[in-house]
Amino acid sequence: MQRRRHPAPDWDARTLAPARVRKVGTWLAAFLHLTLRVTTAVSVARLSVVLAFLLVGCASGRSPTAPSEASVVKRVVVLGDSLAVSPSRDEGFPSALQKRINEARLDWTIVNAGLRGDTTGGGLRRLDDVLSLRPDVVLIALGANDGLRGVETTTVSRNLSEIISRTKGRGVKVLLAGMETPPLRGWSYTVAFHNVFPALAREHDVPLVPFLLAGVALDPDMNGEDMIHPNAAGARRIADTVWPFLEPLLRTSATPAATVE
Repeated sequence: MQRRRHPAPDWDARTLAPARVRKVGTWLAAFLHLTLRVTTAVSVARLSVVLAFLLVGCASGRSPTAPSEASVVKRVVVLGDSLAVSPSRDEGFPSALQKRINEARLDWTIVNAGLRGDTTGGGLRRLDDVLSLRPDVVLIALGANDGLRGVETTTVSRNLSEIISRTKGRGVKVLLAGMETPPLRGWSYTVAFHNVFPALAREHDVPLVPFLLAGVALDPDMNGEDMIHPNAAGARRIADTVWPFLEPLLRTSATPAATVE
């Protein structure tokens, strides 16, 4: 079956037409002006970049399949949402990370388990499938859609905590990517959502990428036409952000997880 390229932004065209996108753009400008006048526990710069999540979609996607080669393989599985498969599955930041791995002459393979519209709850439900790929490292890049939907931060934390615990329980290393959400439901929710990720990193003693879209969010040179999903340059920038946290895990995980038969 021929793979489909990433044909459109990750949102439902029936409920969000281009005209509404223009209205959201106007709202974004007003919000950015407002943030310059608000004092909260979250920095203005961080609150600005969280706006990139306004249109992270809820469309369906497909799950990953295990590599078929009969060899000893060391794997990093990226458990993520549309941000992992933009601008396409082949050009997303996991592919850019694979290039960094190859350049470093490390014997590792990236498996992109990004699923459009996924949430922390969805990631938890498909965790067994992800672990069946026998990873040595799992990069958890979930939470954007939870924030947009206003999922209780206690639920987000509980879902991610279980993902981390079950993954580590299999002897698999975890790298957690921090996420942000805009103050659509008030500043207190935004701050509480922000705090979920560093708290989990401390609780479970796992490394944390502070914000996955650092240097990408709201930059027209780093995003597609929707100004939400990264383009190829944005995907490479995300890989640059993740790499300093991922590389040490790869260099210290010398024992492969399994032999694929």
